[in-house]
Formats: sequence, structure tokens, C-alpha cells
Amino acid sequence: MTITAKMVKELREKTGAGMMDCKKALQETNGDMDKAVDFLREKGIAKAAKKADRIAAEGSTFIMSEGNTAVILEVNAETDFVAKNEGFQVLVKELASHLLTNKPETLEVALEQKMDNGATVNEHITTAMGKIGEKLTLRRFAIHTKADNAVFGEYLHMGGRIGVLAVVEGTTDAEDAKGVAMHAAALNPKYISRDQVSKEEADKERELLTKQALEEGKPENIVAKMVEGRLSKYFEEICILDQPFVKNPDQKVRQFLETKNATLTDFVRYEVGEGIEKRQDNFADEVMSQIKK
Repeated sequence: MTITAKMVKELREKTGAGMMDCKKALQETNGDMDKAVDFLREKGIAKAAKKADRIAAEGSTFIMSEGNTAVILEVNAETDFVAKNEGFQVLVKELASHLLTNKPETLEVALEQKMDNGATVNEHITTAMGKIGEKLTLRRFAIHTKADNAVFGEYLHMGGRIGVLAVVEGTTDAEDAKGVAMHAAALNPKYISRDQVSKEEADKERELLTKQALEEGKPENIVAKMVEGRLSKYFEEICILDQPFVKNPDQKVRQFLETKNATLTDFVRYEVGEGIEKRQDNFADEVMSQIKK
């Protein structure tokens, strides 16, 4: 039977499922609309589609490495409770393994790649949504490689609430690299060193500090010197090498690495839900609204 655009549109309106999922359901059921709806429900797709507009700001970060390659990723759920669910944790590890093996360049490419079970990553996540009962998303990931004389620093804080993947060259001591990753998790630096800070950002901060100093009534002839001192303090706050090492505040991270003849070449820090606008619902009101329906 020929599957028309009108049929696909009707099924989408009934189930909220994606166009390709609807087309496949109609093909599998020879155009029978009711059977197509059941097909999508059995696959968990119709149920999952209704969750598409929900906000998933909880979840977990995870790190997986093999040889000279490692991946860090963030997978989101709607509640912290589900993030601790065994099925969710299995999904996170499955996604990490796929990303580590296939090394997609972007999130869009990753979602369309086929997994070992024949489903795309996006379809696999959708199926998991149907089983787990919440909106789930692969939000972001980063894949890093290292040289043989380098080591990955891998650290998950609070079971994955924060994840840091660091690359440290010149050492094979994973504990040293993990210490740097722990530091990044705690102090949330934006850059490795000052030379990574753009001129625009530095100039903007210098201008702000200058205005603050002048408003404090400081003499103009000492403002410039004060501003450079405060700008140096600003760099300490955002550049990991300039920060006091959390495991030994008497030395900077740079000094700690120098004692190991090591160099931090890269790091990625993910914190679950950062940048996502979380919906603030009143739970009691939500329950009452359901009772009234």
C-alpha cells in the first residue's frame, strides 16, 4: 500500500512521533492507522514523543577511555531519581561506548549513527525513554586523544554530577592527572593559562575594573597600577595554572605540574544541567491539577 504524506501527518498528530517513525510504522502495518498507533506505542515512541517538550536538566556525566582515546559526555533526564536508575546508567555507558568507538564529529552526526542493535543513537534513546518514562537526551560530548607519554585525568564528582577529563603530558601517573581533574571540578576554571584569554575579554575586564576603581575615588595616577593587580587576580580565578592547587594551596597548579615535569594540555569540565533553564514547578499544585482532570 502506498503511504501518503497525509497519512503520515495524521499519525503524527495522533502520537506526536517523528515523521520517519510514523512512515515506518505505517509501512510495517500496511497503512492501518490503528495498528500503526499500536506499533509506535509498543516501541515506546509515541509515549516518548509526548515528553519532547519537557525539560531534562538532571542526569549524569560519564567518562570512558581506551588506550589513547577518551570520551566525556552528559546525558540528561528530568529527575535526579531517574538519573540513579540502573536502566539510565546502562544507557549512559552504551552511549559512551558508541561514541568512543565511532568518534562522531558533532552531536548531530552522533544521533544519526547506527548502534550495534541496528537502531540510530536517537532511536535508541527514544526506546529508553519509553521504558524509563522520562525525557532523556544526549546533550554533549567531547572526544580527546593523548600521546604515549601522556595520561588522562578522569574524575566524576558525586556520582557524575560533575565530570572532568584532563590530558596531562610528561607523566604516566594517573593519580597526578586525576588530582588536576579534581581541582578543575572544584574551582571550575575557564582556561588553562592566561594566553588563552582573548584580548576582548581581558580588555572588557580591564575597563570594568578601571570604572570600579574610579568610582571608589582612587587617584587616577594609581588606578592603572591597581587595575593591573586586580586583573591578575581575575586571571587567577579563571586560569587553572594560576590557581592555588586544591590538594596543596601553598602551591599553584602550575608549580605542582612542574614538580612532576608534566604539562596540562587540555581539560573538559561538564556540570549536569549547567546553562539549562530549569522549570520551577510547585509539586502540590501539579498533583492537584492532575486530580481535577
